[in-house]
Amino acid sequence: MTVTYTSHVATCSGFGCFWKLLFRWKGSIYKLVWPELLAYSCMYFACNLSYRFALSDEQKRLFEKVSVFCQYFSDFIPLSFVLGFYVSIVVQRWWEQYMSLPWPDSLALFVSTSIHGLDERSRLMRRTVMRYVNLTEIITFIMISPTVKKRFPTLEHLVEAGFMTANEQKIFDDLNAKTSHPKYWMPLVWAGSIIARARKEGRIRDDFAVKTILDEINRFRGLCGGLLSYDWISIPLVYTQVVTLATYSFFLATIMGRQFLDPSQKIAKHEVDFYVPIFTLLQFFFYMGWLKVAESLVNPFGEDDDDFEINWLVDRNLQVSFLIVDEMHSEHPELIQDLYWDEVFPQELPYTIASEQFRREPPQGSTANIEVSEQDQEFLPILEEDDEDIRESMSGINVT
Repeated sequence: MTVTYTSHVATCSGFGCFWKLLFRWKGSIYKLVWPELLAYSCMYFACNLSYRFALSDEQKRLFEKVSVFCQYFSDFIPLSFVLGFYVSIVVQRWWEQYMSLPWPDSLALFVSTSIHGLDERSRLMRRTVMRYVNLTEIITFIMISPTVKKRFPTLEHLVEAGFMTANEQKIFDDLNAKTSHPKYWMPLVWAGSIIARARKEGRIRDDFAVKTILDEINRFRGLCGGLLSYDWISIPLVYTQVVTLATYSFFLATIMGRQFLDPSQKIAKHEVDFYVPIFTLLQFFFYMGWLKVAESLVNPFGEDDDDFEINWLVDRNLQVSFLIVDEMHSEHPELIQDLYWDEVFPQELPYTIASEQFRREPPQGSTANIEVSEQDQEFLPILEEDDEDIRESMSGINVT
């Protein structure tokens, strides 16, 4: 389930607004990083203890040379640049995928207001159009989301769940036998045919309403196709491999390169001896956490803590669609005069005691406090030239 913490950071006051978020486990960086951090710590301390207690003096000298070598050349790996650029691409792509999620609300509003009639056939047309729209959406999600695929693994499950009829399943099966291309768009073709039939029967009163509905259907199909494109076209594999190899190679090198060596050997930058590499572990935590963020967000339709709630979206969209085109069709509250009918508009809306402190005056322009004296407000007189002077000046310009 998507981890939401917006309510905890609504107001930034006191000492550190984000401190209250650091001790949450679900969706945290600790949950993602701890296996790698444990493995890294075990390898580091295995080398450390071997150096201190198991190796001979000659072997220690060789260990020290290898450690200095790894420390020097590990800094040549541009980890910050490679990893930071990759994560920025992944986060941008993650948000664009969220913005591409298809929501049928607008289409349901158009269908409800354009297909008129309270009879059973009009109601059937409205509900069937929105069922087809939701069927297109769920077929798309089945193709890209493991959680939805596990919920509806076959067309029979869609029939049993009410998204599809047995006759419609037969049509899909026949098409699947002819071509293997995705057929998520087929229910939208059926929806367009119903719209055309509703116009022919006079249930839609003008062609502009038909065009509006069809444009919205095409927009919905474009969003579904966009999600399939994101699923098909990933971030280039070479870049993902470069980032992964750079991160793991860097920290494999630091297992030797960040060892605390014997200060009596007078090795540069090894004058102090500690058992625990605090800042190395922090560096591992931050960089590996960065990589784990990218791994978690590169496909937001999976089963990670911060992945999109696609199954919830499927339920929500079907319920809202039917609610708009059926339950709320031609229904609205009684028309009555509003509270400010006589005033035309309210001079000021009321505040509660709790919200009184947030009362503000309307914003003013940056020149609102500049005052111009009455003397300086007078316009300068316009100088008038004689016609002869104007002609002379013009003739001088022409000569030049």
